[in-house]
Amino acid sequence: MTHKETIERNIGLTFDFVNYLIENKEEIEKLPDNFKLEFIEKDFSKIEHKQLQTTTPNLQNKYVRVRNSFDVAL
Repeated sequence: MTHKETIERNIGLTFDFVNYLIENKEEIEKLPDNFKLEFIEKDFSKIEHKQLQTTTPNLQNKYVRVRNSFDVAL
């Protein structure tokens, strides 16, 4: 997957996730105030596993499994 394809996929997933949060407001309460969001798809788990190693200081990582619906991974 090219960098451009990854960015386009993540943008689409971000909009889908925002719509999910709008429909499931209780899920918003489970998210920390300051975090970095990463999407983990079943088809791309091996590729994204390498990317999960990087962290940004002062940000808690939050991973979201993408299937037919979203599931916030604790």
